[in-house]
Amino acid sequence: MTSVMRIEDAEVAATNQEQYLRGLTKTFTGIEKPLKDAPQCGTLTELIAELHRVFAEDRVNIEYVNHLMMSYKSNAAEWRKFAKFDRYRYTRNLVDAGNGKFNLMLLCWNEGHASAIHDHADSHCFMKMLKGELTEVRYAWPKDATVNEDAAANIGQDPEDQEYSGDELEELSRTTLATNGVCYINDTLGLHRVENPSHSDVAVSLHLYCPPFDTCSVFNKQTGKRTKCKVTFWSKYGKREEQTE
Repeated sequence: MTSVMRIEDAEVAATNQEQYLRGLTKTFTGIEKPLKDAPQCGTLTELIAELHRVFAEDRVNIEYVNHLMMSYKSNAAEWRKFAKFDRYRYTRNLVDAGNGKFNLMLLCWNEGHASAIHDHADSHCFMKMLKGELTEVRYAWPKDATVNEDAAANIGQDPEDQEYSGDELEELSRTTLATNGVCYINDTLGLHRVENPSHSDVAVSLHLYCPPFDTCSVFNKQTGKRTKCKVTFWSKYGKREEQTE
């Protein structure tokens, strides 16, 4: 009976934390520089360990999470084993599943690779550059955000525009992130598209999503058409995932 109660208590705590984190997306907009006198993470291992400690609490200090992502300085010797590239599209490579409370992953971008315009399923998204540069383009939400539940889509490709007519998405900002730079976004702040602007250099970025999610929505830039899609990992913990297509 005691073990059952502990499992139930853990599930309640996880639910409370998720609700708390989602609530913070209504007000949190990210921090511009690391927190003064806060601990620094010198290695990727230290970053992962500290994230696990922070997310073990019911109330997560999201500013401190932002700080941790800023404090870590890229070291290719630490993350190289997770960096898996694909010739045709960018890849999402899981580094740590965060006991179901967050996902930490490496995204690998060959020259010219880009994501579709997408949301973040009511979660927090932190992106840190480990190698090269990426351009983040932010957009306002479309006026008609109807979800096409039956359409198949992939976050790495633009959704097709069929029998749908809406307004073109409004661009809000365009920022280029250099190595060790960090940006933050949630659905209250808008949608975004990320691309590697270089035609000669690859890029690698470290992403933290909390709470984690396995579905989101992608948007057509010209019409605002919204399509629900499933997001998957190209590899997990440095090993290629089996593809079932």
